[in-house]
Amino acid sequence: MNSLLQTAVNAEEVRRHSNASIDMRLEVIVIPVSDVDRAKEFYTRLGWRLDADVAGPNGFRLIQFTPPGSGSSVQFGVDLTPAAPGSAQGLLLAVSDLEGARRQLVARGIEASEVFHCATGTGCRFPGGTRVSGPHPEQLSYGSFASFSDPDGNGWVLQEVTTRLPGRIAGDTTYASVHGLSEAMIRAATAHGKHEARIGKADPNWPDWYAEYMVREQAGEELPQ
Repeated sequence: MNSLLQTAVNAEEVRRHSNASIDMRLEVIVIPVSDVDRAKEFYTRLGWRLDADVAGPNGFRLIQFTPPGSGSSVQFGVDLTPAAPGSAQGLLLAVSDLEGARRQLVARGIEASEVFHCATGTGCRFPGGTRVSGPHPEQLSYGSFASFSDPDGNGWVLQEVTTRLPGRIAGDTTYASVHGLSEAMIRAATAHGKHEARIGKADPNWPDWYAEYMVREQAGEELPQ
């Protein structure tokens, strides 16, 4: 291949790769802890899946946990990060049922805050923000929270997400858990009941209606009527 042709081929490769959309999936967040075994006990008690506990030379250690239904994991250990233990704050966990998730934490012996919402916007996830006791008065998706911390003080926030913002989910409609799918079906059934009341008769195509409702809800699009 002559040099001019090779240059043209290389240029085409650069152009093709620069225009391609390459997935970048958030895989792991490293959190700083002071006592690895104490942190391991805590995250085990949360009910998260233990993926790895690896030791290496000079005291190196890596532990990885994954929350239920999550595509991302957390790691902690020895010689993983220079950050100060407890300095990770606002680590957000999306849940479809905030009250249920909080009850599970408490049942596992985890000290969790009461459910709260923000006086304005969502800027009260950190201590010092203007928190208002109780869930969002309009039950808005993204509007209700609860919080807890690990033994080092790394702060976690539960945020109730029932309907995604537009464009937030692309491609396949997925649910993180059986409970999440069940809750989505209940919302679809409730909406379908109102749909049948509007049309004044039973809707024989209810499976298609349910499917459209659930896909649009997750994509944050306008819901069927």
